[in-house]
Amino acid sequence: MEITRGLQPGDLVVTAGQQRIQRDGMPVRVLDVPRGAQQPGTAGAGAGPARRSPPRPSSCPPRPAIPAPPSPRCSRARAPADAGETSMQLPEISIRRPVFATVLSLLVVLVGAVSFDRLSVREYPKIDEPVVTVTTRYPGASAEVIESQISKPLEDSIAGIDAVDVITSISRAEQSQISVRFRLEKDPDAAAAEVRDRTARVRNRLPQEIDEPVIAKVEADAFPVIFLTFSSDTMTRLQINDMVSRIAKPRLQTVTGVADVRIYGERKYAMRVWLDAQKLAGFKLTSQDVEDAIRRSNLELPGGRIESQQREFSVTSQTDLIRPAQFADITVKNVNGFPVKIRDVARVEEGAADERSAVRLNGRDAISAGVIRQATANPLELSRGVREMIPKLKQDLPGDVVIDIANDNSVFIDRSIKNVYQTIIEAVVLVALVIFFFLRTFRASIIPIVTIPVSLVGTFALMALAGFSINTLTLLALVLAIGLVVDDAIVMLENIFRHIEEGLDPFSASIKGAREIGFAVITMTATLVAVYAPLAFTPGRTGRLFIEFALALAGAVVVSGFVALTLTPMMCSKLLRHNPKPNWFDRKMERGLTRVSDGYASLLRWIITTGYHPKAGERGAGVLARRVFVRRGGSSSAACCSARSRFRSSTRACGRSCRRSRIAA
Repeated sequence: MEITRGLQPGDLVVTAGQQRIQRDGMPVRVLDVPRGAQQPGTAGAGAGPARRSPPRPSSCPPRPAIPAPPSPRCSRARAPADAGETSMQLPEISIRRPVFATVLSLLVVLVGAVSFDRLSVREYPKIDEPVVTVTTRYPGASAEVIESQISKPLEDSIAGIDAVDVITSISRAEQSQISVRFRLEKDPDAAAAEVRDRTARVRNRLPQEIDEPVIAKVEADAFPVIFLTFSSDTMTRLQINDMVSRIAKPRLQTVTGVADVRIYGERKYAMRVWLDAQKLAGFKLTSQDVEDAIRRSNLELPGGRIESQQREFSVTSQTDLIRPAQFADITVKNVNGFPVKIRDVARVEEGAADERSAVRLNGRDAISAGVIRQATANPLELSRGVREMIPKLKQDLPGDVVIDIANDNSVFIDRSIKNVYQTIIEAVVLVALVIFFFLRTFRASIIPIVTIPVSLVGTFALMALAGFSINTLTLLALVLAIGLVVDDAIVMLENIFRHIEEGLDPFSASIKGAREIGFAVITMTATLVAVYAPLAFTPGRTGRLFIEFALALAGAVVVSGFVALTLTPMMCSKLLRHNPKPNWFDRKMERGLTRVSDGYASLLRWIITTGYHPKAGERGAGVLARRVFVRRGGSSSAACCSARSRFRSSTRACGRSCRRSRIAA
């Protein structure tokens, strides 16, 4: 054993295993002294003279003696030593405390699983620019009037807003619609506020008869996820529309994740007055006279209240008209002392306010309801909730009303996500087979295979932290990450297993191998992150499209590096064993890999030693390779000797190559 300072006779010294020599709980520095030197205060297993181990045969010169420190005893302060000797790195902590390493990995999996459940699902990442629309209605106006009096003033005012990309306006009869698309960096809320401010500035320049302009942000998710149709053989569209508006729409809006329910082919109740032009001309009336008469008569005015000493009554004035006969009795004008009523010049009947749009399903008239999801809602869960609501709607509606699912966009998203999940499973199986094929043992193969689920599930936590979603591109990143996350674990495992084959026990080999390869694992992880992460900084729509792909892939690599430094060395210390009697599969694979290695070495020797053949008029690859060695090394002899030492060339081949190198030079 080595002679140390700072120990007293009777102190207990541990000389086996990986535990450091300690005294009173503090580490003691071991000093190298010349063989045969005697010092007072040496200690062994007990009191008495220290035993020296017999000299070991070695070709190396004896080590010089290190001068003794001035103090004969070890102080309480920790003695200076290498960082690997005084402080444990993360891999060594994981090896010595396997429960700690296991809990770390379980914590990563737990946080990732919770984050996965909270991530939104989309078909693609959100890459649409902010779009704000301004819709203005002007009843009775032609398209030319709409363009000149409404669209043009609004366009001139909105064009001065910062970060505007494209302005598109559509002027049709009675309606003006202006769409303002901003650049990607523009905040949608700020864009809508600026458009609202610019519209208010020119409000006095617009006609007074128009409806107030409606400013709205256009979301990319504002398209319905699922369409329901309501049809009946005995009910009209007006009746079906009334039931959908009063019963079905409020019930559908209670489903989790629903932002709005739009009705298509809508038929709202209205009183339609069909004027007779000849009768109007006979009474010298116009359509404006009829409209003014209806406005004067169809009013809903507050009636106030009646108060007394003991009671108080609210007065409701029912001045609005609700039946066709009431509209027909409205007096338009007195002509020659006789009142002219609407029934004298027109036909009044109940009908739809607008019949310019219609919905038909399989040849049947129907009313459609489109369910729009919230921006962060899961379309798959929304579709599932709507489908569960359909039986409840059938109980509230009449029996002859048929509810059909006309279109469900979540089906395509669901199939796409399932296909990617299937691809992930196939990739995991293929990677596991390749690992087992080359490592040849189940114990060694299970270590990098465990890294795959831990890394992939842990990536969901980073995705949730960055505000990403589960879409086709992020899942594609996980598919590509399957082949990358096992690299660090395989490198760590191979280095530890090499020390086990050299004779170390698994615990000692794991600590030694982890210390040697730990910094290399960190370097590999940082290199892969540096390759994929810059893709997220690509400008424009391309960068917005691939930012989630690049950062999800880089996040999976970071998690795999953490696992390779914690869980992998711990599992190596518990699972790896040296097998002195390999089975037939191991022996066969070893012979195959040896032949591949020998063939590769032979190919390299042939490339280096192949020369120039003047008769054949061919130049071998070795000429180019030797010229590279000569130019970098300075002399052809040194280059050839270096090549001979590296590729184990024969003496004759090296001499011939040296002569040919001199001739070529």
